[in-house]
Amino acid sequence: MNQTLKARITTITVIRGGAAWAGEVVRLSEPVMVTDTHEIFGAPLPESDRVLKLADLIGHSDQYLGKEVMVSTRITKVCQKKGCFFLAQDGDAMARITFKDYGFFVPTDSAGKSVMLAGVFSRQKLSAEKAQHLAEDMGEKPQEPLTGGFEYAIEATSVSIPRS
Repeated sequence: MNQTLKARITTITVIRGGAAWAGEVVRLSEPVMVTDTHEIFGAPLPESDRVLKLADLIGHSDQYLGKEVMVSTRITKVCQKKGCFFLAQDGDAMARITFKDYGFFVPTDSAGKSVMLAGVFSRQKLSAEKAQHLAEDMGEKPQEPLTGGFEYAIEATSVSIPRS
């Protein structure tokens, strides 16, 4: 094999091994269940009589901290590297959704979809370094230095995403 062809193959391999090409969807996990309307990632959704809207959950956060919750929300942004977390938003209420034991991921084209998820609700400290790292994973470059603070989070065991 000539050197030019070897170099091209190596370059393509390196690029493909990194972050997704613009417009390419990354799907590192297969759904555990597929219906006509939804794909469910992680574990099947548990049965629940009480599904909270994210705004209600955060509005009454003290009541739910550390507890299992079932939440209806909209995905605003997804980690573009692997789909290993997403930001959920309902009005002004926002939370970062991660996945239990880093055990599954969601497709990187899930932004804009309304989802149902189950998991444990928390409020977490967020250092400036972690905020910077998370922004980079979202494919963003902050205009100003990020400062620390806190964020609401849910460590999800199950996420049901509409098929579109």
